Amino acid sequence: MLTPVFDLEVHVSTPQSIGRDASGERRCVPITGGRVSGGLTGAVLSGGADWQVLRPDGLADLDARYMLKLNTGATVEVWSRGLRIGPAEVMRKLARGEPVDPASYYMRTAMRFETAAPDLQSLVQKLHIGIGERRPDAVLLKVFSVD
Repeated sequence: MLTPVFDLEVHVSTPQSIGRDASGERRCVPITGGRVSGGLTGAVLSGGADWQVLRPDGLADLDARYMLKLNTGATVEVWSRGLRIGPAEVMRKLARGEPVDPASYYMRTAMRFETAAPDLQSLVQKLHIGIGERRPDAVLLKVFSVD
């Protein structure tokens, strides 16, 4: 069963290409901030990044690490591994930073959290799933615990 936990709006800047190899184009997308809303509230801290491989078959392999600072004062580390796939033209638009209808592609991520906050140990002790949407300057994630 999936239980809604919170929403993330993760602000990102221009992807930086690392180069292309047989696996695809490697790039780093800097995380510049954002917000946490819903069941938890707070901010996404700048300084994290999403390390990506844009594979020749159109699949985007995503590996993001960043921090949250909640309004309670708690700090939460986020580790998010996922993928994004859709029709070739949709994926090209996303790669160029153009807006597209989120229903036209698939974006899911497995999320793990670390925190020392005693009241947030349920985040640490469960796997979470993020259902995502890529916007030109942000990633939106609806986060669910897997119960």
